[in-house]
Amino acid sequence: MAAVRIGVLGCADIARRRMLPAMAAADGLEVAAIASRDAGRARELAGRFAARPVHGYAALLERDDVDAVYVPLPAALHAEWTEAALRAGKHVLAEKPLTTDPDATARLVELARRSGLALMENVMFVHHPQHEAVRTLVAEGAVGEPRAFHAMFAIPRLPDDDIRHRADLGGGALWDTGVYPVRAALHFLGDGLRVVGATLSSGPGRTVDTAGTALLAGPEGVGAQLTFGLDHAYRSTYEIWGSEGRISVDRAFTPPADFLPRVRLERRTGIQEIPLPADDQVARTVTAFVEAVRAGTAPDPVILRQAALVRAVREHAAA
Repeated sequence: MAAVRIGVLGCADIARRRMLPAMAAADGLEVAAIASRDAGRARELAGRFAARPVHGYAALLERDDVDAVYVPLPAALHAEWTEAALRAGKHVLAEKPLTTDPDATARLVELARRSGLALMENVMFVHHPQHEAVRTLVAEGAVGEPRAFHAMFAIPRLPDDDIRHRADLGGGALWDTGVYPVRAALHFLGDGLRVVGATLSSGPGRTVDTAGTALLAGPEGVGAQLTFGLDHAYRSTYEIWGSEGRISVDRAFTPPADFLPRVRLERRTGIQEIPLPADDQVARTVTAFVEAVRAGTAPDPVILRQAALVRAVREHAAA
């Protein structure tokens, strides 16, 4: 079977450090072209991956030797270039959030469905098998009936010139780190979640939110408390608290490929540390995208539910 030929729009850090190495190593995928508005940057990065440099994003979309496109641009540009790629007949893997507007997200999902094209939002942690292990434990009754879900993802202070401090580029904690706990709540609690309270705050001199909290409620009375930020000691964890015990996972959202996960199960009878093998969620995400392209898989509806919840968090925080 011929390899899926992928082009990359931009030379973002996440493309350089994580996605391009995984793409270059993936079976069934060829890094065909890398585009930049700066021709020199395109040549430099493309040379590292034996790809063709392209000057300008539109020029890459016009190429007939590109089947799919990866969009690691700033969040505010995702909608424009994802739509352009889909209209050019390309499958799309776009960084999260897919867009900063749920209505735009819905339009893109529908466009991909009508066109028979794969569209995936690059939320990588859901592809790590440690979370399936947690879901199995919960399904088997390890904590009894779930009562509450807590998730936290925050990173240390970013440099002043980081694009995540720029409102015009879709910066801010909610659209960066906040997406992770929101998606985790959907992953474990399913549909029917609604936002009942939220806060967003900005650090001194910032024009975007750098910290936030949200309280969600599920249809069966399970509450979800979410915390996220861009100016914190590092934290990447979640816990599921039930009637008979508690499961917690550390390094939940961005574990390195060589990290050995441990699921902590606390019950009245004692504490159990369940070791799991290391795994590479970046490689698994790339593989999932290739499979979606080949199968013509429709976009996952969770993209829409996540977008709606993120908007509701912002609306509640502004009320």
